[in-house]
Amino acid sequence: MRAYVRRLRSAEERIDWAMTRIDTLCGRLVQPTTYRLSLFVPTQERNPNRDHPDH
Repeated sequence: MRAYVRRLRSAEERIDWAMTRIDTLCGRLVQPTTYRLSLFVPTQERNPNRDHPDH
């Protein structure tokens, strides 16, 4: 996980780190503990002239 985050930090595309979180998925005896990086994506305002509910 540390190597993955380090690669993200060194990439050209910047991430708003205030909008991220690291989830810890607790493991059991047969499955190890894993981690997941989540990025919150704000909802965009809908444009009634462009957005159609049936698409």
